[in-house]
Amino acid sequence: MRVGRIGYINCYPVYGAIDRGVVALAAELVTGTPVELNELLVAGELDVSVISAVEYARHARDLVLLPELAISCDGPVRSVALFSRRPVGQLDGRTVLLTASSRTAVALLELLCRDVWKVRPRFAQTRAEGPDLGALERLPHDAVLVIGDAALLLAARRAYPHRYDLGEEWKRWTGLPFVFAVWAARRGAGGNAAKARLVHEALLASRAWGLGHLDLLAEAAARSCALPRARCLEYFAGLDYALDDRHLAGLTDFFRRLAAEGLVPDASLQFLHVA
Repeated sequence: MRVGRIGYINCYPVYGAIDRGVVALAAELVTGTPVELNELLVAGELDVSVISAVEYARHARDLVLLPELAISCDGPVRSVALFSRRPVGQLDGRTVLLTASSRTAVALLELLCRDVWKVRPRFAQTRAEGPDLGALERLPHDAVLVIGDAALLLAARRAYPHRYDLGEEWKRWTGLPFVFAVWAARRGAGGNAAKARLVHEALLASRAWGLGHLDLLAEAAARSCALPRARCLEYFAGLDYALDDRHLAGLTDFFRRLAAEGLVPDASLQFLHVA
């Protein structure tokens, strides 16, 4: 079995116990960006992976969700934000850069621009991100969407006068939590499904350990991304790794809005059978 994980610190609470040998995982871990893991899982190069929510929706015929596990928020997420040189209401016709971002974040930004902020920016793709934030700031643009550790670092630089947290904007709009990423498995029978269930059990056990050791994980995160430990702990405290009825309501609402625009198929959520 090959299991994908995002290299950002937001996955520390799920994989921390596995990394430390506290929870055993009988699989090979493959680390990548959200976009890389999306493509590997869809191509069948991974058996189980965290995947952008919108990519699950686009490939629901080939994937099943792992129950009870997601990267979500019920308010500010802090690591998915639009950084802007002008108020968002003034971005009509202006250039907004999209870094190598989660496709879920891009889809959410497009919905917010059209349905909430009532603006139509010009979106442009760039791969400048992470340690290249200085180069990113020098590119010609009015705003930029950044996710993950890079968003936390960019916020600390205070280089942009306006910052819009997409988790907070969704909560204000709908009153629901937002699910940025889910864990999914390739549809399969027999041994593959049984192995996927064992991976699921290990991930849930590792998450339980991680949520009980956020202080330790915040210290490791601070060393990894050069942010204060207190900032990392605050970040972890604002994330939610559950996938309960409220999260599913938010996820279904998001998918419904995307399906109405023809951006994803109109399909129901399908879960890995764990009984």
